Amino acid sequence: MMGSGEWSIERRSSFRSDSFSKDIDNVPETGCLSIIVLGASGDLAKKKTFPALFNLYRQGFLPSEEVHIFGYARTKISDEELRNRIRGFLVDNKAASSEHSDDVLKFLELIKYVSGSYDDEDGFKKLDKEISEHEIAKNSYEGSSRRLFYLALPPSVYPSVCKMIRNCCMNKSDLGGWTRIVVEKPFGRDLESAEKLSTQIGELFDEPQIYRIDHYLGKELVQNLLVLRFANRFFLPLWNRDNIANVQIVFREDFGTEGRGGYFDEYGIIRDIIQNHLLQVLCLVAMEKPVSLKPEHIRDEKVKVLQSVLPIKDEEVVLGQYEGYRDDPTVPDHSNTPTFATMVLRIHNERWEGVPFILKAGKALNSRKAEIRVQFKDVPGDIFKCKKQGRNEFVIRLQPSEAMYMKLTVKQPGLEMSTVQSELDLSYRQRYQRVVIPEAYERLILDTMRGDQQHFVRRDELKAAWEIFTPLLHRIDGGEFKPIPYQPGSRGPVEADELLEKAGYVQTYGYIWIPPTL
Repeated sequence: MMGSGEWSIERRSSFRSDSFSKDIDNVPETGCLSIIVLGASGDLAKKKTFPALFNLYRQGFLPSEEVHIFGYARTKISDEELRNRIRGFLVDNKAASSEHSDDVLKFLELIKYVSGSYDDEDGFKKLDKEISEHEIAKNSYEGSSRRLFYLALPPSVYPSVCKMIRNCCMNKSDLGGWTRIVVEKPFGRDLESAEKLSTQIGELFDEPQIYRIDHYLGKELVQNLLVLRFANRFFLPLWNRDNIANVQIVFREDFGTEGRGGYFDEYGIIRDIIQNHLLQVLCLVAMEKPVSLKPEHIRDEKVKVLQSVLPIKDEEVVLGQYEGYRDDPTVPDHSNTPTFATMVLRIHNERWEGVPFILKAGKALNSRKAEIRVQFKDVPGDIFKCKKQGRNEFVIRLQPSEAMYMKLTVKQPGLEMSTVQSELDLSYRQRYQRVVIPEAYERLILDTMRGDQQHFVRRDELKAAWEIFTPLLHRIDGGEFKPIPYQPGSRGPVEADELLEKAGYVQTYGYIWIPPTL
């Protein structure tokens, strides 16, 4: 879907699959593009934003004759110092670094740094002057150029930064140009703060200019969910309460806060992971088929799912905090912040009535993975007596080792009529050996440049998400709901496994999925 404000890009290389490109024919010529990374000296910009921009540049999506990149932050450093800070993060390993050294040098030449405060017009006027000089140098007509502001900043400064952008750095958009802003999570701490933030930004920018980024929506297998559900006939009659017993959406990390304890303690695992990443995945798993693939049609269906979620019951929540979490000097001695949570969400509609959606996230656990696990009901009239081997499951492994597989019961090879559980397996590293899967931030930044908001969170969607979790979060913040201690390297509190069992999940014993080797 291309609008009048979007632009044509020629790729210099085609090492990515065609699914990563979109139809860019018949798009009117527009002026140059300025990408402004606010918070340019911080960790997020260094580790995620600039590497994503470099990969887009390397593939020809950011041609040097059209694009310039500006870094803005309070830190007083030179252009070259910023380039040196990010240089080592642009390429993953030494071999690749040597292979792409020319691209790295050319990309770094596109970056200019401006130092200034986030609430002072002088710095932003200086930034606007630098952007305007670039636009004049590229012979852009006034009003035809495009300005993309990426706020790699804490949400507390969003209002002041957005006000400065509005007052000092806006592009005239009467000749096909535009100004867009990208804001990172966490977008608020609860319903009230999120609505206040939305109102403050909404008074400065229209909704089509605001891109609330959730990088999980840029992951390959998350983007595959709509295709899987609505382009495959055999899923259509199965994807409902008549056949599905429960759905798990799981995020596990095998490390703790590791020096980020002070930051994490302000938010906790629910605000950090469940309210945004896992809930977005739930929407795509549970939504009805949209009228079309237009962003608004898709986001309309996601909002309907969120509005159908019933209030969370206290007895269907287990919180945990790993032992040693409070040893971090930046964490308060009596912190009540959960580092682990398992909860059951229930969707009150015709398709999902009675099906528990189990959201689980935790740090310092015994494995690292993110996956969706759809467990089907038992086979009625089980003539093979194989119920004890486990139910059919459809598993989508989001990370690491992207894959999807169906657990099913088959005959054990041999002379006896015995059964065993096996799988139908699509492992991406094996099936798509010559395709490099793009990083989530690459996709989402490219979508922002194209004006495609399908994979971004709309304001009413954000509000509906906070309405689900705010009552629970307030009880946790008030000390009414205590996390259970658990050992680092474990599965988490045993009460969480008991909750899964009560919700109807049937554990499979004796079967372990092993990613196939190349």
